[in-house]
Amino acid sequence: MIEAILYDRISDYRVHCRLCSHGCIISDGERGICRVRENVDGRLMSLVYERVIARDVDPIEKKPLFHFYPGTRAFSIATVGCNFTCHHCQNHYISQYPRDHAGQIVGERISASKIVRDAVASGCHSMAYTYTEPTIALEYVLEVMRGAREAGLRNVWVTNGYFTADAATEILPYLDAANIDLKGISDRMYHDIVGGNVRPVLNSMERLVRAGVWVEATTVVIPEINDSDDELRWTAEAIRGISPSIPWHISRFFPAYRMVEQAPTPIETLERAEGIGRAAGLQFVYIGNLPGEGETTSCRRCGERIILRSGFRVKENRLVEGACPACGERPPGVWFSDASR
Repeated sequence: MIEAILYDRISDYRVHCRLCSHGCIISDGERGICRVRENVDGRLMSLVYERVIARDVDPIEKKPLFHFYPGTRAFSIATVGCNFTCHHCQNHYISQYPRDHAGQIVGERISASKIVRDAVASGCHSMAYTYTEPTIALEYVLEVMRGAREAGLRNVWVTNGYFTADAATEILPYLDAANIDLKGISDRMYHDIVGGNVRPVLNSMERLVRAGVWVEATTVVIPEINDSDDELRWTAEAIRGISPSIPWHISRFFPAYRMVEQAPTPIETLERAEGIGRAAGLQFVYIGNLPGEGETTSCRRCGERIILRSGFRVKENRLVEGACPACGERPPGVWFSDASR
């Protein structure tokens, strides 16, 4: 354990955690909603510092990030724990581990410097903080991010976006790109299925875009939960209101965790959602978890296919110095031709 950052001591040995938008008030001997930050004698402690539960080398497209150094690999890490309790979580066996195992904390002890060395040795272009919510392990994640930046690696977050402005201040100096999991647009959906509310997520997306971080968004479309025309249109309009160039990944739902009885998303629903997103003014809409051409990037000006993908793998990248080979339009994103990045 190490002492956490971003908390205040209040009366009777209680603490106020300022890491995420739950703003937990934690009594002595108790933990926050994430189950990995504990009040010990009036001091908030991180229980997952240097406790890595998962690490792997992934294509950057798996995050998914389609407009950020396509075709490169990301060294991906996670600790247990999450500040959401999504009923449909695909990684519940690690994200909900402390909650489902009487508070037990597991993970291999690995220093930040060792993680960075492994990432460099693997030939990865970036570090990805993913699989579970990186916010809840911020003390460790920040240490890795600093080391990664010094080693010439990019830093990528796959996040639910529920972090506070205070947390963003810590993250932003080292963050290059993020995929924000926008579960839907209604507080009802967030309350009933996720355990939170939507406004802090949109605030985080706005904050990152303003700071110059490359942002993409993912929405898992769940039948009878967030798949109505209105819900999909309002979600797309919320993204467009921040920036129409944010790529929107519409991901197919498969039964998992507490929603194993729920049917997978029909293909027709995903195709309908794609049309709604484009009609709402989003320039790039992708269909995920489904074989086909839904992962292909086309030029927003002339329609030329410029990046062809299959199964989160780049089959062909036709960009020339970051521009469409047919009309010269530069698609929004971060490409190898962008020397400033």
